[in-house]
Amino acid sequence: MKIVIIGFGVVGKALAKILMNKKEELIKSYGVHPKVVAIVDRGGALINPEGLDLNLAFKADEYGGTVASDENYGYKDVKAIDVIDEVESDVIIELTPTNIKDGQPGLTHIEAALKKAVHVITVNKGPLALALPALMDLANYNKVFLKFSGTVGGGTPVLDLAKKCLIGDKIISVKGVLNGTTNYILTKMHKEELSMEEALKEAQKLGYAEADPSYDVEGIDSACKLVIIANWIMNKRISIKDVKIEGIRKVTLKDVNEAKKRGSFIKLIGEINEEAFVKPMEISTANPLCVNGTLNAVSFNAENSGEITIVGKGAGGRETASAIIRDLIDIKLNLLKLFGG
Repeated sequence: MKIVIIGFGVVGKALAKILMNKKEELIKSYGVHPKVVAIVDRGGALINPEGLDLNLAFKADEYGGTVASDENYGYKDVKAIDVIDEVESDVIIELTPTNIKDGQPGLTHIEAALKKAVHVITVNKGPLALALPALMDLANYNKVFLKFSGTVGGGTPVLDLAKKCLIGDKIISVKGVLNGTTNYILTKMHKEELSMEEALKEAQKLGYAEADPSYDVEGIDSACKLVIIANWIMNKRISIKDVKIEGIRKVTLKDVNEAKKRGSFIKLIGEINEEAFVKPMEISTANPLCVNGTLNAVSFNAENSGEITIVGKGAGGRETASAIIRDLIDIKLNLLKLFGG
């Protein structure tokens, strides 16, 4: 499989390491022959149609600040859209940062690849939160796969659990703790009686929160994930504009302590049933969603199976990269079913 990786940050680097370390296992166990033919970052691209030595990408990035600084295969100022159009590939892995305003540049990258009849794997929530139904229609029209299991739960197979393990059952509602950053902040407030500001600073110091934590603390990241769940699992054609969103900025230490006296925690909960919303809610410590630290937890309420909850790490480069590998294998297995290869 000829692969183009767009984005060489934390997740892109973790993915490259897995592809290097697990190449033989992927070939022997799953019939996946990964051949990365291009890597694109903000400085340009590293391209070799015969397949790149991924060590070159790390060396070029380390010494030149961009993969494009390699003397033999580097192309400075080349754009991702040009690579999608001009470099022959089977799979585009789109890893640019989430932009919830217009989904760019990820949305353009995904659309271009699908129109070219190239499979796409992404962990970019922006394009999916804004246009997932249209993107799925485009993928189906061009008879290719759009995979995004790493967008919800990182390496924890939240989407796969519901889509595959609960096949044949109807999902009535979904609710969950969908953002590790806010869960860490609320846990610190509860256990150590830190203020919101103090807990946020600690989260930033540990790398759990960005310098600008708005997407997390305002509930936008959780809402993006909720939209993906609603569309993919429940067949609801909604976008982030349909979600009522309230973040945790107004949650005070007094609120947290009052909940503690009642034997409860305050958690940022995303829920989809008749309506979709994200808001801080008080839940009992006996509730399976009452997880602490950076953990995520999602409960599916199924018509026949009842309530099923999955808990796991919601983020991390290696964990998210493992979801990309899972999607890559899934594409290969689906192609085998359809075409025998």
